[in-house]
Amino acid sequence: MCTRALLSSSAIYPLLSTPPYHSPLLPPRRRNHRRLAAASPAAAAAAMDSVASWGLTPLAAADPLVHDLLEREKRRQRSGIELIASENFTSFAVMEALGSALTNKYSEGMPGARYYGGNDVIDEIENLCRDRALAAFRLDAASWGVNVQPYSGSPANFAAYTALLNPHDRIMGLDLPSGGHLTHGYYTAGGKKISATSIYFESLPYKVSAATGYIDYEKLEEKALDFRPKLIICGGSAYPRDWDYAKLRAVADKVGALLLCDMAHISGLVAAQEAANPFEYCDVVTTTTHKSLRGPRAGMIFYRKGPKPPKKGQPEGAVYDYEDKINFAVFPSLQGGPHNHQIAALAVALQQTMTPGFKAYAKQVKANAVAIGKYLMSKGYKMVTDGTENHLVLWDLRPLGLTGNKVEKMCDLCSITLNKNAVFGDSSALAPGGVRIGTPAMTSRGLVEKDFEQIGEFLHQAVTICLNIQKEHGKLLKDFSKGLVNNKDIENLKLEVEKFATSFDMPGFTLDSMKYKE
Repeated sequence: MCTRALLSSSAIYPLLSTPPYHSPLLPPRRRNHRRLAAASPAAAAAAMDSVASWGLTPLAAADPLVHDLLEREKRRQRSGIELIASENFTSFAVMEALGSALTNKYSEGMPGARYYGGNDVIDEIENLCRDRALAAFRLDAASWGVNVQPYSGSPANFAAYTALLNPHDRIMGLDLPSGGHLTHGYYTAGGKKISATSIYFESLPYKVSAATGYIDYEKLEEKALDFRPKLIICGGSAYPRDWDYAKLRAVADKVGALLLCDMAHISGLVAAQEAANPFEYCDVVTTTTHKSLRGPRAGMIFYRKGPKPPKKGQPEGAVYDYEDKINFAVFPSLQGGPHNHQIAALAVALQQTMTPGFKAYAKQVKANAVAIGKYLMSKGYKMVTDGTENHLVLWDLRPLGLTGNKVEKMCDLCSITLNKNAVFGDSSALAPGGVRIGTPAMTSRGLVEKDFEQIGEFLHQAVTICLNIQKEHGKLLKDFSKGLVNNKDIENLKLEVEKFATSFDMPGFTLDSMKYKE
């Protein structure tokens, strides 16, 4: 009999249940009955760390290494210029909720219908968060519902697709090089399926106009009429213009498709009424909560509910059936227990969005994006669509002979954080031709237009250094990288950037609380 069979055989159970619990398959061992007797419950309890020891020790004492890394990251955030469009700085109040005792509780299911006991307070928190989510976007609870349990934006999107679609149903979303998002069905020109969305559903992207950089709604409609998707997705991650939801709704109705908006990037602008409102036209709206909404890292799915408006060919008294499908898709289909600390932190952030100060913030985010775009264009640089109507600009570096990789690396060395980004017409995703510049994070630190013009000047200097290095060392990345070493121009620019950045306050933590103040 093989070892596995012997171990699974009932014949061995008596051997394993007889003291001293030693299997005949293992080598002989010395029997020490006195040692076994000493392992009493009292001795085991005495060997445990006390609650005060393991459960109430501050991070700095419990794990100095992790604490030091955290402090270094705080220093990096404070001393640098943060221009990644998908990032923001959240408040101390949100951080307090994130680091709270709520992380201890399991609460699978929905409020009032949990699979665990002890969720009375958790139910109150989640219901409060849902109420605030509807209020923040001025939605009637009779016509709209919301699920606040998704862990982030990509899980929210896939849960929505799972609820609304069957495997291999057809979808259309904005192509990634046109400013879309991976979760909208992206696959490469060679047919490689990059996201799960393109693996499990048939995807046909729509694109921007090569001439203008704007979405070509006429071609979108033409494609949709041929492809007949079940779902059209709007929203993007690097599209600097607003969306014409009315046109998208008209196309969706023509082909019998549902319309979903992923407003992850612009949800803060939508809440502040500084962007077009997708709720007027869409069936389902998803979002992250940590970008322009300035909350924790989480996700939400909004869905229509109640009676459908009268429509030719539709049964009388028809109602939307998204609620149960979406809730079931989130749990149990794709997730387990919700992250209650995230949901509480989101409730805090949503309350903050419903203030005059947040409205002013969102307005300033847009003004700052316009300002930096104009400044860079005044230097002769090309911005996709020649500007912006939201929180970001997309800088096309191809006329300079530069790649986004090189400019991103250069900026990193100068304490400026941005990201390389594909632009329409790129031939390689590994060496994209642009960089994306966002204004939400630095606007959260109090910067206004003149400050973003100064940031534009820093970027101009960084690109000038890039061009000089490329001219001297060559275009190949390995050759270009040699020019980054011990470069005085880079060192001087970094000093200027850090002097500028540290002159502004930092949300979430104070200078006094930092280990590394310089």
